[in-house]
Amino acid sequence: MEIRTIHNKKEYKAALDEIERLWSAPAKSAEAERLDVLTLVVAHYEKTHVPMADPDPIELIEHVMESRGLSRKDLEPMIGPRGRVADILNRTRPLTLEMIRRLVDQLNLPADVLVKPYLLREELLAA
Repeated sequence: MEIRTIHNKKEYKAALDEIERLWSAPAKSAEAERLDVLTLVVAHYEKTHVPMADPDPIELIEHVMESRGLSRKDLEPMIGPRGRVADILNRTRPLTLEMIRRLVDQLNLPADVLVKPYLLREELLAA
């Protein structure tokens, strides 16, 4: 099993193709082991060479809700009453600093993403 670090886009693409080929390898097989190592190598390359932009604050909240199985009601202690939660998620009202603090404390979300500026619905429609 020869696996090397990735140095360029061609090697990166080849590694991704190999990962796709190995994706359904049986557990504990040599192919599964190769898949595990390749994913680590690709993750390292992506971390250093493929910058990913942070999501906007609302996209982050929506992703966290989906991945943790949270409902809008679950956000009420952090954001406020049902109508305010709807306003935030529908982008008709911006997050306040106090809302951000509660989201960081209670959901362990990254403050640096939540404080980033984002477009409200009217600005999105005008663009």
